[in-house]
Amino acid sequence: MIRLRSRALCWALLGAVTLGLLYQAGTCYSRGSFPSFSYRDPLGAHQPGAGAGAGAGAMPAQPPATLLGSRAPSSTLQPFLGDLYGRDETHRSSRCPSGIRKRIASTKFSSVFLEAIPVLQWARHARPAEYRRLRSYGGAHGWQEVGWPVVRDALTRLNASANGRMFDAHPRAAAGGSPCVRCAVVGNGGILNGSQAGAAIDRHEYVFRTNGALTKGFERDVGRRTSFYVFSTNTMMNSLHNYASNGFRQLPQTLETRYIFLPDHDRDYLQLRAALTHRPVDRGPDEGARPERYFGKDLRAEKFKMFHPDFIRYVRNRFLRSSILDTPQWRLYRPSTGAVMLLAALHTCDEVSAYGFITPNYRAYSEHYFDPTHKALRFYANHDLRLEMSLWQELHQSRLITLHTRG
Repeated sequence: MIRLRSRALCWALLGAVTLGLLYQAGTCYSRGSFPSFSYRDPLGAHQPGAGAGAGAGAMPAQPPATLLGSRAPSSTLQPFLGDLYGRDETHRSSRCPSGIRKRIASTKFSSVFLEAIPVLQWARHARPAEYRRLRSYGGAHGWQEVGWPVVRDALTRLNASANGRMFDAHPRAAAGGSPCVRCAVVGNGGILNGSQAGAAIDRHEYVFRTNGALTKGFERDVGRRTSFYVFSTNTMMNSLHNYASNGFRQLPQTLETRYIFLPDHDRDYLQLRAALTHRPVDRGPDEGARPERYFGKDLRAEKFKMFHPDFIRYVRNRFLRSSILDTPQWRLYRPSTGAVMLLAALHTCDEVSAYGFITPNYRAYSEHYFDPTHKALRFYANHDLRLEMSLWQELHQSRLITLHTRG
């Protein structure tokens, strides 16, 4: 027990020292005020090696990613959680007169929401300075467990303009229609079974799906289109294995579909690098796996995106700050893949409709819409689904999202 407490104290002291050094260096970050399974424990940071700026897929020189300025007084988060983020103006350019970003200032989320939070990471982030900053955080929240060469070789290949923004084009705006981007974000909850929501889902400009995104045979309830498939390599593999008997044997593969990695360790960077070099994965648990098996033969850089660790950490710290973060088990926790997907849409779309997400009457529905028989929703230690449920209710009541409900 003494040894465990000593280790916890060491991590806390290390976080405090890191913050002190950052402030001494004159770096300006954003802080904020806040409303009242398996991840490996970090074993040490990797140092960038020689020739850090080199690597295949060379990109034009990019300006450094500036950092968010102070936004609110003091933070209530423990320093080791890292309420410090980069800055990205990409998603602030909407011409929609009634978009989420214009409405959020009048809601309870105004002190939580950062307009310039980097949602995606791409070639401009493949810099030694960014690596040194993000190696302070483990799991999905940083690069602590990913070596610099792996980060560099994956991100430098995300060098198309489409990699740095969520939407390649807005079809209705180009045709003289509404400039507002409407997004349907589709979870896998059993509430969708018998909903007949498919046509409404497909009428949105963009449709987000995740994990066991089965549509064949369920089109009437969940729609046909998939603009973005959101996953970590771990959740993708688990979905292909666990839901094969339900018919989910391949990811969505259409001309429209883009793939968004939620990286939670080096496995995702290795999978991305393999896809962008058209080669099998060269190490790790997926060694020898061919990316076309999952993503099809069209492996252009434009087909792929990757969430920025800052965004995942920001979602955890500011929107889904679970009580588990106040315990020694805090390293286990991160928001669910569906939660990150929905909040990414909140930060990039003008209008968001959420389907298949947990609601207070979840017991009335099966865990998944594709379950052949009723299965009770399971709760796991590494996610806080009840907290997510409360957040969806609050966002709906604030009119920032439209949450599909029944009963």
